[in-house]
Amino acid sequence: MSGYGTHRDATPADPWSSDRVSDPRTGETTTSLDTDPHRWWGLVVIALAQLMVVLDATIVNIALPSAQRALGMSDGNRQWVITAYTLAFGGLLLLGGRIADIVGRKRTFLIGLVGFAAASAFGGAATGSGMLFLARALQGAFAALLAPSALSLLTTTFTDPRERGKAFGIYGALAGSGSAIGFIVGGLLTEYLNWRWCLYVNVPIAIVAVLGAVTLLRDSPGHAGARLDVPGVLLGCGGLVSVVYGFSEANPRGWSDPLVLTLFAVGVALLAAFVWWQTRAPVPLLPLHIVRDRNRAGCFLTMALAVIGMFGLFLFMTYYLQVILGYSPVQTGLAFLPLTVAIIIGSTQISARLLPRVAPRMLMVPGMVLAASGMLVLTRMTVDSSYPTEILPALVLMGLGMGLTFMPVFSTATAGVAPQDAGVTSATVNTSQQVGGSIGTALLNTVATTSGAAYITAHLRDPAQKDLIVREGIVHGYTVAIWWAVGIMLLAGLVAGLMVTAKPPTRESPARAPVPESAT
Repeated sequence: MSGYGTHRDATPADPWSSDRVSDPRTGETTTSLDTDPHRWWGLVVIALAQLMVVLDATIVNIALPSAQRALGMSDGNRQWVITAYTLAFGGLLLLGGRIADIVGRKRTFLIGLVGFAAASAFGGAATGSGMLFLARALQGAFAALLAPSALSLLTTTFTDPRERGKAFGIYGALAGSGSAIGFIVGGLLTEYLNWRWCLYVNVPIAIVAVLGAVTLLRDSPGHAGARLDVPGVLLGCGGLVSVVYGFSEANPRGWSDPLVLTLFAVGVALLAAFVWWQTRAPVPLLPLHIVRDRNRAGCFLTMALAVIGMFGLFLFMTYYLQVILGYSPVQTGLAFLPLTVAIIIGSTQISARLLPRVAPRMLMVPGMVLAASGMLVLTRMTVDSSYPTEILPALVLMGLGMGLTFMPVFSTATAGVAPQDAGVTSATVNTSQQVGGSIGTALLNTVATTSGAAYITAHLRDPAQKDLIVREGIVHGYTVAIWWAVGIMLLAGLVAGLMVTAKPPTRESPARAPVPESAT
């Protein structure tokens, strides 16, 4: 299996007792980061940074109406508060991952934290819509540095399968629940302070994370002699930006709009050229052996498909709770709390405990089926559905399923990667998540809008019942889109079952654990 070549230099008596590791390519023997007594506190730092990045993709959603009124944004331009972040984040992730490999993961992590905090403060102080759009783009750019360096630090810090399961359980829980936490925090800050605090809140979090990273995280200094693949950066990042931008424009303009079709065509052409160049580049931005590995490719695809359905759920349920059921921002945020708790339980208490004993797909496939079951329950919602009896059970099922899935995806996708490729591999996992979220939001929102409009046209006969018919039409559009999400979730389970063939990590097979080249 590609990339699974490192091993521990240990005594035959106890292959897990040594704190020395050997790199078979260089013959160098160094100290494993597993022996770092502060590694679990380091996990807290990494988790804080990851939570900040993930929740920032949704924390602004609930505050958007208030920000729009305060800054005088038009309905057509308000989407750029979200799109500017996702474009920069999704488009620059591969570059961020490779920078982490070249200059060092810890150094890149610190740069990302400081830059993200500065961009957040800049956005919180925005005096106009353009200033806010620029701040969100800068947040996305620094998040593209922060996210892959955080995951690769986790990958190279926890190599013992027993500890790796716990660490990735926590990381998977944050990756899955961070968006829902964003809704909760966004609702509280918007209602009791103001929308600007949805950006300012990142500053104290980043300060704590920087102080913790400086004192607790250890990492190799990077590969100073390595060169950055500039043509690969232009082709790969340009292609991703074009595709993500195309999906973001598909909802307001329509899928057949010339601009949307042009963006997709340019994106596909650039990505095809990127793949071609990666086979010839002296130091490729994305070594193709990373995506040729069957397990990693299966994890990347499973992640993208799973997030398509999950982001669609977040979008519809936010509007359903606020517009249809009349919830306040705080009530809406708290309504997502059971989903968050279920993801954490599924990831840390179920997946993390079972992964050392079962193959990853034995968690991922049931996880996707469970999540699809939760979605299936939501297809029955109406304009007067009861939250405790109809919405809550669906959110719990969905959360448990996503928790079961995310943890083994992150762990398996990053297992056995050579240290110099840890950053770009982590970036590819995050790219799958980010691009999947962008596709899910645009695709399912378009399905919901089209289906809702068709329902209203077909049923609006009595003007006296216009309000009711419009509400029913909106909910009908949501349920049709959720049916699509059910199918996509089941497809993700099928992909995981057919492509992810990795066995559970064991004490006798340490070759599956990535080994850092050195510890500083």
